[in-house]
Amino acid sequence: RPHLSWATKVAGPADWLGYLRADPSTTEQQIRQALNDSLRRLQTDFVDLYQLHWPARKTNFFGKLGYVHEVNDPWQDNFLEIVQTMQELAQEGKIRHFGISNETAWGTMRLVHLAETHGLPRPVSIQNPYSLLNRTFEAAGAEVALRERVGLLAYSPLGFGVLTGKYLNEQKPENARLTLFPRMARYSKPNATKATERYVKLAQDHGLSPAQMALAYVNSRKFITANIIGATNMAQLQENISSADLALSPELISEIEAIHAELPNPAP
Repeated sequence: RPHLSWATKVAGPADWLGYLRADPSTTEQQIRQALNDSLRRLQTDFVDLYQLHWPARKTNFFGKLGYVHEVNDPWQDNFLEIVQTMQELAQEGKIRHFGISNETAWGTMRLVHLAETHGLPRPVSIQNPYSLLNRTFEAAGAEVALRERVGLLAYSPLGFGVLTGKYLNEQKPENARLTLFPRMARYSKPNATKATERYVKLAQDHGLSPAQMALAYVNSRKFITANIIGATNMAQLQENISSADLALSPELISEIEAIHAELPNPAP
């Protein structure tokens, strides 16, 4: 598969998800089990990128802005075990690189430091949310991504499709993601709707579709390595692809920044 890069993940603890393996943790045994199960399902003998899906410790991810230290968190720091396991899997030919997801700047730097100290593989990527509605990655993650070469794989660049404008005026398109998964309520908060209305109008005023502008803005950030798009039909895919070579004017970016200053991160 010379033109394809395959990626998969290992989930950490998640008592709210009943479909994971019996002991979702990030021990060596669990990382290996999850990878072997994924390789079997994918019918392949290796993946290019193996990612930790979320931190095993209690920290601020999945919509949590502030960090609250929980002294009773049962988590034990096994970052070194994780990096050592990733090295072994790479040596066995089962993975080529490893990455992280939904991680904080502290967690990223902890892994980088351990890798450098012990001569082990560094994480090559971090998959966190980033969009016009959620730019919290800029606060600490962006500098780490650039200086430590842990590139951001931006997910939800359209905020669950909200930035297309298709949910405005209380619309619920059939089979659309928020119609199917209404629990993702952070994308429907009042300020998220206000910001979306402003961004949609701004795009239209500049002769762009809202999706094109939102994706092109993400693409323009220097800390971005990849922009994870999603499409359920060819029209959406073509619109997404059309944003790849789109350069936003300095004037348009200034107007985007003005909206962000007024309505910052309404859907973290």
